[in-house]
Amino acid sequence: MSREHTPEGVVFVRGLIVGVLAAVLLLIAVAPLREAILPASGDDERISQALDVIDDSYYREVDDERLSDASIEGMVRDLRRENDDRFSHYFDAETYESFNASTQGQFSGIGTTVTEVNKGLRVARVFEDSPAEGAGIEVGDLIVAVEGRSIAGESSTTAAAEISGPKGTEVELTIEDGDSGERRDIVVERDDVRVPAVTGELRSEGGKEIAYVTLFTFSRGAHGELRAEIERLYEQGAEGLVLDLRGNGGGLLEEAILVQSIFQEGGPIVSTEGRSRAEQTFDAEGDALAPRPMAVLTNRDTASASEIVAAALQQNDLATVIGARTFGKGTFQEVVELEGGGALDLTVGEYLTADGTSTLGTGVKPDIRVSDDAEGDADPVLDRGLRVVAGQIDAE
Repeated sequence: MSREHTPEGVVFVRGLIVGVLAAVLLLIAVAPLREAILPASGDDERISQALDVIDDSYYREVDDERLSDASIEGMVRDLRRENDDRFSHYFDAETYESFNASTQGQFSGIGTTVTEVNKGLRVARVFEDSPAEGAGIEVGDLIVAVEGRSIAGESSTTAAAEISGPKGTEVELTIEDGDSGERRDIVVERDDVRVPAVTGELRSEGGKEIAYVTLFTFSRGAHGELRAEIERLYEQGAEGLVLDLRGNGGGLLEEAILVQSIFQEGGPIVSTEGRSRAEQTFDAEGDALAPRPMAVLTNRDTASASEIVAAALQQNDLATVIGARTFGKGTFQEVVELEGGGALDLTVGEYLTADGTSTLGTGVKPDIRVSDDAEGDADPVLDRGLRVVAGQIDAE
């Protein structure tokens, strides 16, 4: 899951799930990985001895669980620093529970998805009728502190877990305005939030009916919802499709494969490679919809699984990519559950797009670049997407 873009009450996309929030999440057998990352027997004894000495001899009482969490966090922090890796994290037991909830698309929080940045969390999407919308939080705003404590440098997973909480409770946030840079403190009452996977509607452009569908996250089952919505709109007369991946930080890799398989009949979608694993290529699974004129909308918060799909559509000449360059995630993580609770979310490899190139640091470049910075309700990226698809329909 991409944690570049993540529901604030959990980790993704990925995350979020995959945040950047996020990464692409592979839930697979982890015995070889466990052996690779846990200390060897000699080091294990040294670490255990140090913990015992601290527990027995430190001049104040020690919280053993907190000390163990700090030890693991230190290992991961060193890996991140040495390898310029923003996406490996340690989840304590509470955060891991929230992370699992995110893959199902439901959590208690304030109703945003976010992207991990240096100052804290950048708001990538605000859901309608959510506590965040009611509090005046807008896309592009930065969440820089929670309960008065700076979250600069924290993983999106950890920071998002701090914002989440039981329905009806309150959380104090420091918000930096995305335009002016001014800061304000607000109190938001948490509520149960269901992150929709898909929304869709018919749009008219140049006398043509076009399906406009937004995919919010690659949570489990999202591909089925997406296909059903597209087919529903096609049955209502849509002759083409605009797929909106703006603010979608990713999620489950398997969902990226299944989503792309809606449009691609066969051939490679993405390949993965890493030091401790053989290269693996994931192909489209067949039974694709008949091709129709199509555009994909992207922005800087389109990450992880969303980049895999955008690149595959672009490189297979199935869609025109419109908007801004995507985040540039490029790596994937595996989640390894640890005994006694908690988990490691560890970068274990890099993924390559359909034509064998990497998006790490470069992202997916749009075929047509359009700025998403518009005042009011104007949406120049969507407007351009609709015009492009309408023109493609006319050309056919």
